[in-house]
Amino acid sequence: MSLKKETLLVQTGNDRDEPLGAVNTPIYLSAPYRHQNIGLSNGYDYIRTGNPTRDVLERAIAELENGDRGFACSSGMSAIQLAFSLFKTGDHIIASRDLYGGSYRIFEWFSTNYQIQFSFWNPENEIIDKLIQTNTKAIFIETPTNPLMRETDLQILSEFARENGLLMIVDNTFYTPIIQRPIEMGADIVIHSATKYLGGHNDVLAGLVISGNEEISTKLSENHNTCGAVLGPFDSWLLIRGMKTLALRMRQHEENAKKIYSYLKQHQLAITVHYPGKGGMVSFEIANEACVSPFLRSLKIFTFAEILGGVESLITYPATQTHADIPEETRQSYGLSNRFLRISVGIEHAEDLISDLEQAFHCLEKDGLAPSTKVKGGGQVESVR
Repeated sequence: MSLKKETLLVQTGNDRDEPLGAVNTPIYLSAPYRHQNIGLSNGYDYIRTGNPTRDVLERAIAELENGDRGFACSSGMSAIQLAFSLFKTGDHIIASRDLYGGSYRIFEWFSTNYQIQFSFWNPENEIIDKLIQTNTKAIFIETPTNPLMRETDLQILSEFARENGLLMIVDNTFYTPIIQRPIEMGADIVIHSATKYLGGHNDVLAGLVISGNEEISTKLSENHNTCGAVLGPFDSWLLIRGMKTLALRMRQHEENAKKIYSYLKQHQLAITVHYPGKGGMVSFEIANEACVSPFLRSLKIFTFAEILGGVESLITYPATQTHADIPEETRQSYGLSNRFLRISVGIEHAEDLISDLEQAFHCLEKDGLAPSTKVKGGGQVESVR
């Protein structure tokens, strides 16, 4: 029987063959497993190589993303590192220009220490064909991007990758498999910072990698066991628990985000507003850099924090937080200014969230920071869908 994603999520770990009939996935904390004799094993030997709780999670995410296998890692960054374990010195990767600062940092690390080369692609003004080199091995893409929320047509890009013999790697953290399943659109590997929406409660550090075919799965499985950056059983259980409500949460995140977007786009202090029409992430540029700090201090419901995807509404200042490792000149060149704020819209009541933004903007107006008319900054156009 083919089940809908909502049902698969809720039923994760509810194993009819579990010996004691546990509905909630048991947490198997044992590091070693008993062998009855030489060469006899029940399928588990050592916690790094395999763990029953982690296996439940890995099977669930593979099914949700329509992939071949899932791999649970100790963080989102270790998930990226696992995917990039497929490459070697001298290889060349094309990556999104607008991307999470931690991804940029690890790419710089790969470049400096392992001589893996990177070219950064800005689809707004660059043709990707011109970035192809004889040693190009893969395309790494965020869609939507972090934090400018720019989408990429994955089917077209996947066809391009196949035509050029390249692996297609997609970071699907912002949309989750509820909104977008990149493997169905031709991607070879999907990555999640599961700390974010999949966990959903800001209480677990985790990353997930999903492979699209058996050949890639075999390589990743060997590398995952070798490097050892696996997710522990308790964190695996926390992630399973969080994922059970993912579909419900994503619907509320999106409903609230659309209302926040509609509010921001008409406010004179929100100069340029970015929202791709789906998901729970909205970003905007505030009137001027002097507004940033007093605005953040005035918020009462939104939490100023360096994370996203939790049930609570959060706001981030990329220039000093998530994207601080990207040189300012580079950030400014593709539109990530020091006036930029990123909102992870939570599941609170939308009216309360809008009221919180309104009173924070009003504090700026009282301090004389509001322009008399709303003028678009930098010639950019608001993202509208």
